[in-house]
Amino acid sequence: MSLAPPRESRSNALHAGAWWLWALGLAAAASRTTNPLLLGLLVGVAGYVVAARRTDAPWARSYGAFVKLGLAVLVVRLVFSVLLGSPIPGTHPLVTLPEVPLPAWAQGVRIGGRVTAEQLVFALYDGAKLATLLICVGAANALANPARLLKSLPGALYEVGVAVVVAMTFAPNLVADVVRLRTARRLRGRPAGGVKAVLQVGLPVLEGALERSVAVAASMDARGYGRTAPVPRAVRHATAALTLGGLLAVCVGAYGLLAASGEAYAVPFTGAGVVMVLLGLRLGGRRSVRTRYRPDRWGARAWLVAGSGAAVAALMVASDTAALHPGVVPLVAPELPVWPALSVLVGLLPAFVAPLPTPLPKESV
Repeated sequence: MSLAPPRESRSNALHAGAWWLWALGLAAAASRTTNPLLLGLLVGVAGYVVAARRTDAPWARSYGAFVKLGLAVLVVRLVFSVLLGSPIPGTHPLVTLPEVPLPAWAQGVRIGGRVTAEQLVFALYDGAKLATLLICVGAANALANPARLLKSLPGALYEVGVAVVVAMTFAPNLVADVVRLRTARRLRGRPAGGVKAVLQVGLPVLEGALERSVAVAASMDARGYGRTAPVPRAVRHATAALTLGGLLAVCVGAYGLLAASGEAYAVPFTGAGVVMVLLGLRLGGRRSVRTRYRPDRWGARAWLVAGSGAAVAALMVASDTAALHPGVVPLVAPELPVWPALSVLVGLLPAFVAPLPTPLPKESV
């Protein structure tokens, strides 16, 4: 098979789950470091892939909203560090704010007081990691069609799938309604920015996004999405035990992968949990009687996209270097480690192997 990316069509469209696995791999890599250089590189990789493979669909515009949300989280983290203090000791004071006296039972809590460079840098690193996680999730929202992702879910997860898709369609529809209403206000000669415009647009935007999400759920219910076939009680109990036990094992394994000293038990727990979950989903799928029309295929390109995200996460976990967590006491400049940075660049592979998005006709834009 040629690796040259073709134009996307219904027959060769990339599986929506591959985009989510790729984005979750980048997010897992971001959770392993507080180095702002590596976090910025992860954001750049995600942004480049989104710019190269994003379609013209309304839900594909949600990436910018997640970037703004990440920046807002970063700013809030810095503000909280300034106002509420930080346990990080510092020797480089920047400013001293008026301190509010608190009663004796609130020992350990401080409002105001001295603000040091060390505590601000620590808050910046911590907020940047959370912002990067949100941006990676935003990349998955912008690249994966939520409706097609629902069609690819196993039969055992159809009830959960309804709730997940309704939740996933809320944010993209929210962004699409904001763009539509702001454009309408500009065409009518009204200001599209400012606090007053936000207050006037906020309620219609929330109402429209919620109505669209509820309409998706209603249409799925009208098509019989939710009918179940009778299965023996023993099969139901075995399905619940395997699924819950497998998810618990996966959570323990994921914690071990993300923790600094959990590699010994992470791999066995993760492997056993995945096997148990797959068996539980296999048994639980007997309850589903729905059929699929033209299901999405998981091809070689989907394996490359999902594998690139998994490779970034695995290589970042294997890169146990001090440069992943730059120190703040004493305050030192962060360094860009070579091997972790090269491992992050593996995440650029979807920009070269995923099918090229097909632009919408001009009359439908």
